[in-house]
Amino acid sequence: MLIKVYGSAVFGIEATTITVEVNIDKGVGYHLVGLPDNAIKESNYRIAAALQNIGYKIPGKKITINMAPADMRKEGSAYDLTLALGILAASDQIKSNGIEEYLIMGELSLDGGLQPIKGALPIAIKAQEEGYAGFILPKENAAEAAVVSGLKVYGVGNIKEVIDYFDAGVPLQQTLVDTQKEFYKHMDDPAFDFSDVKGQESIKRCMEIAAAGGHNIILIGPPGAGKTMLAKRLPSILPPMTLNEALETTKIHSVVGKVRNQGLMGQRPFRSPHHTISSAALVGGGSYPQPGEISLAHNGVLFLDELPEFERRVLEVMRQPMEDREVTIARAQYTVTYPSSFMLVASMNPSPGGYFNDPDAPVTSSPAEMQRYLGRISGPLLDRIDIHIEVTPVPFEKLSENRKGEDSITVRKRVMEARKIQNGRFMEMGNLHYNAQMGTKQIAKFCVLGDASKELLKNAMKRLNLSARAYDRILKVARTIADLDNSERIQESHISEAIQYRSLDREGWLG
Repeated sequence: MLIKVYGSAVFGIEATTITVEVNIDKGVGYHLVGLPDNAIKESNYRIAAALQNIGYKIPGKKITINMAPADMRKEGSAYDLTLALGILAASDQIKSNGIEEYLIMGELSLDGGLQPIKGALPIAIKAQEEGYAGFILPKENAAEAAVVSGLKVYGVGNIKEVIDYFDAGVPLQQTLVDTQKEFYKHMDDPAFDFSDVKGQESIKRCMEIAAAGGHNIILIGPPGAGKTMLAKRLPSILPPMTLNEALETTKIHSVVGKVRNQGLMGQRPFRSPHHTISSAALVGGGSYPQPGEISLAHNGVLFLDELPEFERRVLEVMRQPMEDREVTIARAQYTVTYPSSFMLVASMNPSPGGYFNDPDAPVTSSPAEMQRYLGRISGPLLDRIDIHIEVTPVPFEKLSENRKGEDSITVRKRVMEARKIQNGRFMEMGNLHYNAQMGTKQIAKFCVLGDASKELLKNAMKRLNLSARAYDRILKVARTIADLDNSERIQESHISEAIQYRSLDREGWLG
């Protein structure tokens, strides 16, 4: 008897429906075809044990299972439940009326329990698009899949529940999620708040400017100055994600199995990989491509602590994704594209010893050592970082104050007002949304300077020996400062403040 059951495969962040055809005939043998990987080939052992432990069995006949389309590589253990139900239905051990109306996925334990799968959200989106009556999957993934409206999602803990549903009509409990409620639940309750930071008012101002214009930023300072503390609080002042952004972000995290027992991600991601990370782990890759850290930081913040300690080769592979806001991974058989629109926040010590070239510092480095250390960061990568700011340690008087600083919600309101101005400005410009994305044409159009501002910028570039790469960056940052001031024109004060944020372009930092 031939039975068709439906599962799904995830490529990139999109799902493709897989038809599992199970045919049972006279003879003996178990044949699984359709380019399954080792995890799927081993599934017959898990299925046999699970069925035996709940009172069923794999029939001793010739079983042929085809996973169509047969020329597409299938991977992972998430097809166990699909295959098991196909075998039971084809051998007439259970009724199969309506089984083809459902998408069924799940990994089996030997006792018949179900383990969570990866990619439940993109699979649910595909199931809804193709008009399936429902999606049956492990309980841990149910909330994640249930954010898709118009699809009935059934989270189950054991294969016996699914068998009883098809064989005896015992109803499954539908998982319902209030998407709006989930989305707004943690919006005004950030885990890290700017009010926790003592002192550092100038750096907080700098972070506010970076958030308002979507600018990449690098913090330079000795150990213990608060660089990591400030970076962790940046997502709390970024504008809240839209529903579309939240859906796209959750899809990426779903693909790598990082969304468990929760619905939509309501807060912007913050990723902080260690400096020993490989280029494949950072941008994505592997024999079966998976999203890297830059894609997991999509719509959020990527924090690279101790930037010069990262391998130069690893940092260089970020340059193209930072420009294109997506990363394409090509393999012989197929190509996948992951979105990677993130804000880069980097931090670094000014020297290998950790301190500025100061005779009173605990550890000092020679100018040559400092130049060699700073030279590990390439010019093209620095080209993509708009703001460089020096962070100095907080004095005791500030640390011992009881007064709390401005909280993240207050700062975020100003950031959102500035973003609203930018959205209006770039409304008819496609994928352009904020000032950091401006190219040469937009800078010429929206960053017009008066004579006094031009003279100020000219003198600053001459006296501070600012490089040519700094010119456009200063104009972009000045445009954001003007937006925060709700000023249509860029004033001298905006230019003078923007000039302060180009530390690494000054003579004596990088050669």
